[in-house]
Amino acid sequence: MSTRVLSVRGTLPEHRHRQEEITESLAAMLAGGTADRGVVERLHRNVCVETRHTALPLREYARLGDFGRANDAFIRAGTELGGRAVVEALKDAGLAPADVDCIVSCTVTGLAVPSLEARVAAEIGLRPDVVRLPLVGLGCVAGVAGVARLHDLLRGRPDGVAVLMSVELCSLTLQRDDASVANLVAGGLFGDGAAAVVAVGPEHPLARSEDPAQPLVLASRSRLYPDSERAMGWDVGPGGLRIVLDASVPDLVRRHIGSDVRDFLAEHGLTAGDLGWYVAHPGGPKVLRALQDALGVGREALAVTWDSLRRIGNLSSASVLHVMADTLAERPPRPGSYGLMLAMGPGFCSELVLLRAPGGAE
Repeated sequence: MSTRVLSVRGTLPEHRHRQEEITESLAAMLAGGTADRGVVERLHRNVCVETRHTALPLREYARLGDFGRANDAFIRAGTELGGRAVVEALKDAGLAPADVDCIVSCTVTGLAVPSLEARVAAEIGLRPDVVRLPLVGLGCVAGVAGVARLHDLLRGRPDGVAVLMSVELCSLTLQRDDASVANLVAGGLFGDGAAAVVAVGPEHPLARSEDPAQPLVLASRSRLYPDSERAMGWDVGPGGLRIVLDASVPDLVRRHIGSDVRDFLAEHGLTAGDLGWYVAHPGGPKVLRALQDALGVGREALAVTWDSLRRIGNLSSASVLHVMADTLAERPPRPGSYGLMLAMGPGFCSELVLLRAPGGAE
């Protein structure tokens, strides 16, 4: 049973900055301005990011003070940005908020109870009986995991409409008293953004589309890797969410992803040679090179991902959805071709989703 993706929409905050502007602001802010400026500049150059968007103007970050104020800003900006992504994605699909039966939300850059999708529901007019599934703590992998969960939900409601909403405001997690390499790299790599995916079950009238830019979700696979819990994640302290980002991540990608992809494809009678397109999360230059090695592909196969990293940075769970939106809009897959959506995240873990563009030989 397949799920039809009708639309994918990425949204970004209005505040857009060159990497050099962010580097200058960050160097002045971190550890009371005592961070080694040369190190900050080098690390920020190495992440291959040219511009990023932030939820707040750069000058306001120094005034946030404690975690509570940063989290309040996360809820305000996240509700607005996430709601906008959902409304725009629904409009692209020819649907309205009242048509939505299920909504999955994901974030790892702030805390909200009630969760963000409940707040968005009230703002945009989702039905009172909408089924909600908030995903918290999956980090960068949650964009792909969220698409997989849409597929799972719609298998049980084949005539339904389901929406995924991702909201990640990474700038609001910056630890101003932390001059560690992990915090400096994060300050140069991660950006802010949101995204939404609208999907329908196979018995919905809109599932009959033959548009190759409205792919089918065929299957998914989740993987947890042993003894890797400290590779990526958050430590929660007085200042909020302090990043854990270990240098072992590219090695974990090289060690596991290739065999996982081969096994996943084999379950469906496919090999890597059957794949015509990839939708990969832009984890950073070292991770992307490791991913290319693991998949046995060149840079061109992940060109949309590299371009997204350059233009907007790593948006955690929202990034792979921006890559998906860019792929479907700018490089629509060949009718009938198979695609692979994949990301890695805290756990350490991976999520794979098998896609197929409609049309071609069935």
